[in-house]
Amino acid sequence: QAQLVESGGGLVRPGESLRLSCTASGFSFAHYAVNWFRRAPGKEREWIASTTGLSGSTTVPQYADAAKGRFVISKDSAKNTVYLQMNDLKPEDTALYICNTISTWGRGTQVTVSS
Repeated sequence: QAQLVESGGGLVRPGESLRLSCTASGFSFAHYAVNWFRRAPGKEREWIASTTGLSGSTTVPQYADAAKGRFVISKDSAKNTVYLQMNDLKPEDTALYICNTISTWGRGTQVTVSS
């Protein structure tokens, strides 16, 4: 059964960093794009970043404006894991971060940014 499990969330102060992980079981990430979304209290789910599937020897990540310049998405195919490195976190980044590929969704990991 295909499953995604997120980890790495927590409580941090503004300006600090976190690295989120999304690990797949039951299938391989190798040929699929993987997406990170987030859902803040009282708000709609928001797309944050995507890898792309392997195309030749390169992948080209995509980022929402809110993530550009601060977040980096990466994939470790050997570990079947996708990471979201989040730097210079802001209070408005507080949300449940959820990963997704095709029709499979994880349950999310909570990120809270507060002084």
